[in-house]
Amino acid sequence: MNPRLLLLASAALALTAPAAPALARQGATAAEQAAPNALSRADRDAALAAIAAAVRASYVFPEKDAAIVARLDKARQDGRYDTGDAGVFAERVTEDLRAASGDRHMYMLYNPAQYAAATSGGPAGGAAMSESAAAAFERRAAVRDHHGLVAQEILPGNIRYLKIAGFEWIQDETGAVYDSALRFLKDGDAVIIDVRGNPGGTHQAVRYLVSHFMDPDVLELTFLEGGQAPKQSWTLDHLPAGRLKGKPLYVLIDGNTGSAAEAFAYDVQQFKLGELIGAKTAGAANNNKFVPVAPGFMLSVSFGRPVHAVSQANWDGTGVAPTIEVPSARALEAAQSLALTRLAAAPGASPEALAEYAWARVTVEAASKPVSIPPARLKAWAGPYGEVTISLRDGKLWMARAERPLRGLTPLTTDGLFAVDGSDRLRARFTDTGMETLWRGDPDVRVYPRGAAAKR
Repeated sequence: MNPRLLLLASAALALTAPAAPALARQGATAAEQAAPNALSRADRDAALAAIAAAVRASYVFPEKDAAIVARLDKARQDGRYDTGDAGVFAERVTEDLRAASGDRHMYMLYNPAQYAAATSGGPAGGAAMSESAAAAFERRAAVRDHHGLVAQEILPGNIRYLKIAGFEWIQDETGAVYDSALRFLKDGDAVIIDVRGNPGGTHQAVRYLVSHFMDPDVLELTFLEGGQAPKQSWTLDHLPAGRLKGKPLYVLIDGNTGSAAEAFAYDVQQFKLGELIGAKTAGAANNNKFVPVAPGFMLSVSFGRPVHAVSQANWDGTGVAPTIEVPSARALEAAQSLALTRLAAAPGASPEALAEYAWARVTVEAASKPVSIPPARLKAWAGPYGEVTISLRDGKLWMARAERPLRGLTPLTTDGLFAVDGSDRLRARFTDTGMETLWRGDPDVRVYPRGAAAKR
């Protein structure tokens, strides 16, 4: 079982009407035939007929079929689709599919490369999908995206960060990529997983990820499809990277978090695995498949729906609400601040860890609320400090030392504490009598009296 929940096209998974010939399409003008994405009236009519057939054959809520098809037919009669631009045609069809269904998984894209992969190997003039060609197309995309795991970082305070841009899954390949990422997260004091802007993907990847934060053999979702027996998703027993249960977890979401990415956020919410930080998600829950539509379109059609084991419902049309609502651009800093505060308050934290969390909080607070220092005060801090010279250039302080590169100073507080650009381990602090340098994890402070030689 590998249900797909995706807002943007990723792989072709179904069949459709025969493809139109690539050249000299009936009813096309010479200009239309010359443009690679130009559509004739015959192309549009054939595409609309194929869309209607796909809706009647597969849509998860058959009681809506007639209204969807009627909306498309009326738009055709009204001339709404009278455009030779394939991209514009796809956008207008998408708007009408969604308006008639209220379903964000109902859409169409113009994607000739994916269409070609979906229809490769079919009979002459037909559109039967070659599973091997579609799988190869999907694998190429996954490899280039590192299977959706596009960034990982150690943030101040040993908070481990993972950015997942899409929940892709290639059998016998993606799991190993997740294993490496989960081992990285496991060594953190807290974990931040960022699914902002993630449009979704394959539920198999979601199940693999969420299993690390839960007990084995727990019912997660039941997938319902008309005329088919229910299919259930349970958390996995064997995980090469081990489980991360009890690890503080923060998940970043926004209005562009959709589908399978919402499934992960919904699991975090319903199973109480961690905090959701950011803005409400898109609200697209149904399972969809992709239907190639000549002469180069990919149609997404919802064919099933998930039911969560806890809520006995899903997030379609409502989205997943954050625990802490902040603008998307501030979600990471908000999660870091909350994580550091809670880590510092946790019983048993060592003095070394508490010092590191305090150091990190200064960095995070300055990032969320940048500090501005009046130019006159910056100028007063410029000058010689033993072997160190502080200069003011273009409204910024710079630190120079013999045989060392010039380093910029960025204010962290209004009372003279600065970060040394390029290093989270070194800071400078100006006092009434001179300057001090501070190293993370080192209680000793190096003092540089103004105009004098340095001393301990």
